[in-house]
Amino acid sequence: MKHTDTGIVVTTWNGEDTLLHYRTDGERGKPCLVLSNSLGTDLSMWDVQAADLASDFYVVRYDTRGHGRSASGGAPFGIERLGLDVVALLDHLEIARAAFCGISMGGLTGQWLGIHQPQRLTKLVLANTAARIGTADAWLARAAQVRRDGMATVADGAAARWFTSAFIAREAATVARMIATLRGQDAEGYAACCAALAQADLRAQVATIAVPTLVIAGEHDPVTTVDDARWLQRQVAGAQLAQVPTSHLSNVEAAQTFTAQLHAFVSSPAG
Repeated sequence: MKHTDTGIVVTTWNGEDTLLHYRTDGERGKPCLVLSNSLGTDLSMWDVQAADLASDFYVVRYDTRGHGRSASGGAPFGIERLGLDVVALLDHLEIARAAFCGISMGGLTGQWLGIHQPQRLTKLVLANTAARIGTADAWLARAAQVRRDGMATVADGAAARWFTSAFIAREAATVARMIATLRGQDAEGYAACCAALAQADLRAQVATIAVPTLVIAGEHDPVTTVDDARWLQRQVAGAQLAQVPTSHLSNVEAAQTFTAQLHAFVSSPAG
């Protein structure tokens, strides 16, 4: 299996250059699958999926703007910018179309792509996400909190939002690693994504998505609920729904089940 760890410079609408870090696993000639991380994580959250899927796919994962080794840029941005970063990455890699799987914030990016750039997608997987996550006031308050007090203020309660109590007890090392990644995020980059989420409301547009779509829900997810997933499934014509017995980060908590569902859907001829 080949892998490459590198980055590109994305030029935004105002002429600002921003570094976007990405990694590829697998052979270029195989169907491309793009993986997009959740708020407060980085591309390492997909380690299990990348390792298991690289034999059949050219797996491209990246740190969302403001996360991991990707810069946030100096100007405020919204969900459109996060979607256009994916378009820029595909252009850079000379990939005309790809399957896309995003979790939570990454799922909102996927919805934007399905609405505005459907010609770039073969399949769309929306995991633990919603067309509107939370409220604008809550996201703006969180952004202000981390700018004022740093990442520790959000890291302290994250495990209970991300994982079930059984998983926390059983997989303490995995949970600790994920929380350490959250603590290590750049506060300004995290806050900028919170501000983007405050503006992101795709409820009036998701019904236009015509890309074959799978919605994955965590049965115990307090952030984006099963009801949110069912609503998305009803809005997107022909969308499938899969449920896993997890909290918010289902690809980590039920990694093998999630990977099997993702592989089966992306590999299927008609989705």
